[in-house]
Amino acid sequence: MNFLRFAVRRLLEMAATLFVASFVVFGAMYLAPGSPAGFLLSGRSASPAALQAINEQYHLNDPFPVRYLRWLGQVLHGDFGRSLTYRTDVSRLLADRLPVTLTLVAMALLIVVVLGLALGWIGAVRGGAADSAVLVSTMLAVGTPSFVAAVLLQGLFSVRLGWFPSSGAGQGFADTVWHLTLPAVALALYLVGLLARVTRSAMLDELGSEHVAVARARGVPERRVIVRHVFRNALGTVLTTGGLVVSTLLVCTVLVESAFSVGGLGQLLELATTTKDFPTVQAVALIIVGLFMAVNLLVDLVHPLVDPRVVLGARRSAA
Repeated sequence: MNFLRFAVRRLLEMAATLFVASFVVFGAMYLAPGSPAGFLLSGRSASPAALQAINEQYHLNDPFPVRYLRWLGQVLHGDFGRSLTYRTDVSRLLADRLPVTLTLVAMALLIVVVLGLALGWIGAVRGGAADSAVLVSTMLAVGTPSFVAAVLLQGLFSVRLGWFPSSGAGQGFADTVWHLTLPAVALALYLVGLLARVTRSAMLDELGSEHVAVARARGVPERRVIVRHVFRNALGTVLTTGGLVVSTLLVCTVLVESAFSVGGLGQLLELATTTKDFPTVQAVALIIVGLFMAVNLLVDLVHPLVDPRVVLGARRSAA
C-alpha cells in the first residue's frame, strides 16, 4: 500500500511538472524577439491581407491562454502541429527519428553501465597500480567533452582507419549497431569516467564500514563480502546518479548526432532551432523532458529494490 501511494504521488508530481514544462516550452516562442508571424515569414515582406491570413491560420490573434490550451489539447491527442521547415506533421518526424535516438542512448547507456561499474570495481577492490590507472583514465574521460570525443573518434576510426561509417544510422539491427558504435562511444565517454569514480568512491566507503569488518571477522569469503556487502550496498549511491546519466545523454546527443549526421531527435532539434521551426522545437523539447522525468521515476521506484536500507526514498533507522 505504501508503495502504491508513493507511485501515485510520484505520477501526479510528474504530471504537474510536465504541465509546467509544457507551459514554458510553448511560451518560449513568444518570449523570443520579434513576432511569431515574422518568424513564419522568415524575413519576407507581406501585405496586410497576407499577414492577417497567417494570424488567422495560426490563431495568433487569440489570447495567449487560449492558444496554449488549444496547443496542449492537441498535444494530448498526439498532434504536435505541422513543421514549418519540413512541411509535414511533427508527429511523423518524431516517429521517424525517435527510434534512432533511443537506440543511440541505449547503446551509450550500456557502455556507461558496463565500463563504469567495472572500472569503479577494479579501482576500489584491487587498489595500487590498477587504482592509479583507473583514476588517470577516468580523469581523461571526464575531461573530454562529447563533441571533442566525436571529432577524434570520427577522424581516427572513420576517416583514417575506415573501420566505422562516419555518418548515418544504418538499416537493420547489425548495420544500425555498426553505424551507431562510434556515436555511442563518444556519447558515453564522459559518463563512463563519472560513473567509475562514483562507483569507486561508494565501494571504498563500504569497504571501510563496520559491517564489512564484521563479515570478514566471521570468516565470510572475500568474494562474497565484495559482492553482497560492498558492491550491493554501493549500488544505492550509484543508482542515484541514474537520472544525471540519462539527462546528460539526452542533452549531449544533440552534439553527437549533429557530428555524425545520425538523423535522430538531437539533430532534428539542432536543425529546427537553426531554422526557427517552433512546432518541432516545442515537440522535441517536451519529449526530452518527458523521457528525463520517466527515467527519474523509474530510478525512484527501483532504488528500494536495489538498496534494502531505502524504503520509498527514506532510510530505515539503523537497527
